Amino acid sequence: MEKALIVGANGGIGLALVSALLETYPQADIIATWHRTPPKLQAPKLRWVQLDATSADAVTALSSEIESIDWLINAVGMLHDDTIKPEKQLKQIDAATFLQLMTLNTLPTLLLAQAFERQINKGGKFAVISARVGSIEDNRLGGWYSYRCSKAALNMAVKNISIEWQRKQREVCVLALHPGTTDTALSAPFQPNVPAGKLFTPEFTANALLEVIRTSNTTGQFLAYDGSVIAW
Repeated sequence: MEKALIVGANGGIGLALVSALLETYPQADIIATWHRTPPKLQAPKLRWVQLDATSADAVTALSSEIESIDWLINAVGMLHDDTIKPEKQLKQIDAATFLQLMTLNTLPTLLLAQAFERQINKGGKFAVISARVGSIEDNRLGGWYSYRCSKAALNMAVKNISIEWQRKQREVCVLALHPGTTDTALSAPFQPNVPAGKLFTPEFTANALLEVIRTSNTTGQFLAYDGSVIAW
């Protein structure tokens, strides 16, 4: 891997992915994007770019500046903020919240695939951070309507992209990845319910995901941080 683009790299997992890439591939050129808060991490082979990944024009403009890449990783995502909380019941569903999570969790992957289809090199990887709660078959608890729906839609987008690119003989491995519960702001309110040994550091998660990306060659899969296959 000689060149990678990490979108949403100012989040907990995204920033850890950048650090892990710099350490694992010290000769590679890393392009990383942030939206509202520029990260402090700096390195000779790292270039930061401001990007609204939900804007087709912004994503297309960035793609016009990049001739080719080996890996494209999308780490953009949202579960909650100061006003948005995961729903436990149908009566808590809010239309604006639902649309916001669909926009943030699903749309960027489609825009990135559309804009960077020709830039990803033969044998390259397009990996997207999803979540196990987006699996329809694995859903045992219900709730979290907007987040689950947005991640399920994301998984469908990943599967669709992988099928289209196979038909075009793009020879790019397209993956949806479950990072496990990682000690970031996204998971903070829910960490008390995490079983012992199942709350990972961002560094652990990043290195595990990079290993899955590096070793996976079957396109159109939904994989956990340990490489195991998750049912769609």
